Amino acid sequence: MPVIIPLLSAVVLIFFRKFRIFSKVFNLFGSLALLTAAGFIFLFVDNEGIQTLSIGGWKAPFGIIFVADTFSAIMIIIAGIMSSAASIFFFAMVDKEREKLGFYIFYQTMIMGVCGALLTGDIFNLYVWFEVILMSSFILLVLGSEKKQIEGAVKYVAINLISSVIFLSAIGLLYGLNGTLNMADLSVKISASKDTALMNTVSMMFLVSFGIKSAIFPLFFWLPASYHTPPVAVTAIFSALLTKTGVYAIIRVFTLVFRQDMTFSLTVILILAGFTMVTGVLGAAAQMDFRRILSFHIISQIGYLLMGLGILTEYSLTGSVFFMIHIIITKTILFFVSGIVYVAYGTYDLTKVGSIYKWFPFIGLLFLISAGSLAGIPPFTGFWAKFFLIKAGFMGEFFVISSVGLFVSILTLYSMLKIWNEVFWTDTGCEFEVVNNNLKSKSKGFKFSMYFPVIFLLIVMLAISFYPEPVYYYAEKAGKELMNYTNYINAVLRK
Repeated sequence: MPVIIPLLSAVVLIFFRKFRIFSKVFNLFGSLALLTAAGFIFLFVDNEGIQTLSIGGWKAPFGIIFVADTFSAIMIIIAGIMSSAASIFFFAMVDKEREKLGFYIFYQTMIMGVCGALLTGDIFNLYVWFEVILMSSFILLVLGSEKKQIEGAVKYVAINLISSVIFLSAIGLLYGLNGTLNMADLSVKISASKDTALMNTVSMMFLVSFGIKSAIFPLFFWLPASYHTPPVAVTAIFSALLTKTGVYAIIRVFTLVFRQDMTFSLTVILILAGFTMVTGVLGAAAQMDFRRILSFHIISQIGYLLMGLGILTEYSLTGSVFFMIHIIITKTILFFVSGIVYVAYGTYDLTKVGSIYKWFPFIGLLFLISAGSLAGIPPFTGFWAKFFLIKAGFMGEFFVISSVGLFVSILTLYSMLKIWNEVFWTDTGCEFEVVNNNLKSKSKGFKFSMYFPVIFLLIVMLAISFYPEPVYYYAEKAGKELMNYTNYINAVLRK
């Protein structure tokens, strides 16, 4: 259903794309239907364990398999929440021209690709779903045909096509060596293989391919060059789901498939995690553009997710899953707030905006709480997420990466304070009436759709901040399943 619902939504929207209001409402309806289906999947997995579906009755490892464990069920439900929140935000932030060009069609197609990638149990179909995501997201980037969009999209699609070539080549090698592409079956056969060096080579090819899609060091340069070019509504959903799907794929294949020589691969992942954190936050600290700062922070936060994988303990994977939930919600709020600021001032340049907290303290409060969470200020979700990961690092005696994580948190706080000082605190001399009129006129009467998704996500974030136990429980359950991967294999292969 998480694949069928967006597909059917896209098909319906093709025939009604000229009816703007209907398209907006139906797009939201499709996202809410996805969230409902994701909720049922989550309940099934929680009550009955790992769920599998053999398409056409062809049992694993021969047929196309969909698998939902706790990790993928969490990711699907987060995708539903983000898709629904973004769909409401679109009411105010997507212009007529993009709507006429089929914006909502490609949005639903992209969501379909994300859900397919999160549920597939076959590594070739993972490639297929990533291609669906790439095609849809490329079109969403270029809709509107502004010069900066085209420049950003060319960089985006060029580097991702290179990623696809590496991905497909690695799949060919993997199939040639093992005769299967079912991830559970691959896990069994690779564990029994004695060709460690060749498998390490193939695993690094997958790491490079997924690393490009996740924007890890040194493969991240395409992200800050492209993510700030489309409308902020597009950037927000890209930040929430696209790079995180890439990280999901890294975690999945390195906890399930490539378990043969973990020392080598985990050392590489830890080194990349540290450099990803540092380069991302230094890039953010050097920027003076609201969205570019947030785009660089996407990179730095990916490093924390990789850190949990590189440590590879039950506790560290729990931290990575918890961090994934935190960062998706928090970064989406921050991008939404940047969009509201853009509506008010018509720019993302920090030197040309200011005084927002004085005139609109509520907007300032929305930013301040989410920025504090991103930096890891207690008691917000970012504090808990980083606490779990840093604690896991010290418990495993990974002192260097743990220290890097703490250092990056300080620089993250610095860049957030820079935004606060320039955008919300400093007086630029701009008249209140001008900014207020912009908010009234440019939002076209849809003020509710601008603020509601931000407030809703902030409430979710605060609920997790002050009552993290339920989320931690499921993150821990996901971490246990990732470490005890034999349960996944048995569920898929019916052992």
